[in-house]
Amino acid sequence: MGRSARLGTLIGAIAGLGLGAAGVLGLVDDRPAPPTVITAPAPPTPAPSVPAAPEPPQPVPVPTRIEVPAIGVDERLTGRGLRDDGTLDTPDFGDASWYDPGPRPGEPGGAVVVAHVHGPDGPDVFWDLVTLQPGDLIRVHRAGAVATFVVDDVEDVSKDDLPYDEIWPDTNEALLRLITCGGKRDPELGYPDNTIVYAHLASTSPSP
Repeated sequence: MGRSARLGTLIGAIAGLGLGAAGVLGLVDDRPAPPTVITAPAPPTPAPSVPAAPEPPQPVPVPTRIEVPAIGVDERLTGRGLRDDGTLDTPDFGDASWYDPGPRPGEPGGAVVVAHVHGPDGPDVFWDLVTLQPGDLIRVHRAGAVATFVVDDVEDVSKDDLPYDEIWPDTNEALLRLITCGGKRDPELGYPDNTIVYAHLASTSPSP
């Protein structure tokens, strides 16, 4: 039995005590006895109502598309997890993906969307990600709704020093992180950094 149910049982038991405390009262003295006065039993005290447990929040639908108007991004979204070696399974070139084991965009916590900055044929989806500014908008489409996020900050950090507590903070706020490679590209070693965009949920509206 859960805590709320146990509490409700306890309250009901206490409220039931003393229901028969009122009885027949005879007023007796040395004068002739007046008519007997009968007092009706007191009405039972209703047990305090215990509020029902809140319904668990419904999961946010799977995201299907991302728009970043300031840099001309409008791409489909696919869910990806981790590889066997523990690294993030990145999307195909030309696509963007959201980190499936983590929160979905619009759920509490930090939802993560990743895409390549450069591909075999040149600039890729997040090529201009580093140019975003605070206040720019990000729209994530899902079944029947569009979640609009506002950019708070953009930073380049070393891949060896990722701020995991800022990417996945312990919070009830719905946050979004866009991540791609950053820094100066080495033809043999690739990119040394990650560009991270931090954003928060501003509104959710029906799909147009």
